[in-house]
Amino acid sequence: MVLRTFGWSFAVTAAGLAFAAWQWGWEAFGIVLILSILEISLSFDNAVVNAGILKKMNAFWQRVFLTLGILIAVFGMRLVFPVVIVAISAKVGPIEAVQLALDEPDRYQDLVTDAHPAIAAFGGMFLLMIFLDFILEDRDIKWLTWLERPLAKLGKIDMLAVCLALIALLATALTFATHAHVSTGHADKTATVLLSGVAGLITYLVVGGLSGYFEDRLEEEEEHEHEEEEKARAQGKPVSALALAGKAAFFLFLYLEVLDASFSFDGVIGAFAITNHIFWMALGLGIGAMYVRSLTVYLVRQGTLDDYVYLEHGAHYAIGALAAILLITIQHQISEIITGLIGVVLIAASFLASVRRNRALEASGASGVEEVKPEEKATAQA
Repeated sequence: MVLRTFGWSFAVTAAGLAFAAWQWGWEAFGIVLILSILEISLSFDNAVVNAGILKKMNAFWQRVFLTLGILIAVFGMRLVFPVVIVAISAKVGPIEAVQLALDEPDRYQDLVTDAHPAIAAFGGMFLLMIFLDFILEDRDIKWLTWLERPLAKLGKIDMLAVCLALIALLATALTFATHAHVSTGHADKTATVLLSGVAGLITYLVVGGLSGYFEDRLEEEEEHEHEEEEKARAQGKPVSALALAGKAAFFLFLYLEVLDASFSFDGVIGAFAITNHIFWMALGLGIGAMYVRSLTVYLVRQGTLDDYVYLEHGAHYAIGALAAILLITIQHQISEIITGLIGVVLIAASFLASVRRNRALEASGASGVEEVKPEEKATAQA
């Protein structure tokens, strides 16, 4: 089962890493590997959400999502999107950006370095909003209860996440951007950081709005089809299950693509904290995206990863760490090894905490978090 599900991912990983080492050397090999791990660690929650929705679709639409969807995810979000970010930030055309990366890597590096404050501010704000919206929401299952419980209470304040993100942006612009201007003598990037950060915030709100729109349309469509099915059965008419499934699955597919694109932002933006090389970035994130698709298929067929309930928490803490790192890199350099390993460590910690929780539940005979005794819950979260 594992080999059949992850076979293509293993093959793409081997070919991609071998190509990176052959074409660019061992440094590229290491960075592509780190980017792959980063994408996988940030996309566990994506795979879980995708699997929960994908299992409602018929076999045809599942194949569409896993074929056409992977083309959009790998070539669209992981290859085209980084080029677009560089082109916009460096104020050059997309084709020119690619040509510079191929023919004049030194000039390309200078352009990206100069544009880094804008990229970091945009990405930092986008990732920060993902983290804040998660951590400020009151959830039945909490990992770090000492932190998540009081934050969930604060999250009842309307627009708190947006306010906190804007405060962080203002503080970043007035400290890192201004200080970098004074210490290096380069052009003042304060206005650029502010503008790019606001753009990142707006992008997040737009993507979230589209996801919400498709989700609402999906619920309306399912409700309408259920009513039509009940009427048909009451009148003794045959029900076309295929037509109903196809129409609902179409909205599911649209919703999944928007949702998948929104999850892709964190990996693409976070990759800029590790490297500015768009081809290393596309290769590493593309390998990671293959594993996300394979993991989604595995979850649909097995449904086991949902038992590890703290993985989603670990992924979002990794997103929050990446947001902070991106904002800090406006002035200070941070090793890509540290950046890449933070996500891995947090995911591993959340996985181990999930395993301990499951063992505590099994020992107590409980079936859910609400049934765990206080002392057993403390043991599971220790």
